[in-house]
Amino acid sequence: MNIEKLIKEKKGTIVDVRTPAEFSGGKAADSINIPLQELERKLEDIKNMEKPIILCCASGGRSGMAEMMLSQAQVECCNAGSWLDVNYYQSLNS
Repeated sequence: MNIEKLIKEKKGTIVDVRTPAEFSGGKAADSINIPLQELERKLEDIKNMEKPIILCCASGGRSGMAEMMLSQAQVECCNAGSWLDVNYYQSLNS
């Protein structure tokens, strides 16, 4: 998956897996916050979102764990790394 292209073309759903406190301190436009520890509980909601699920966090570590969890649940997803990278890709479209 070409993550940069997906973000620039506004395809899929951007899910930030940081804590609510981190998310409130700054986030990628149009992203939603589902903390990593809540992913399993929110799995049915995630399955109903527009695919692919584009995952981000502070550095890419937690979103990498989220990608493994969602992939095992047969959810089309990708790890976009830091939310700052997602912001950068969005800005290329402006």
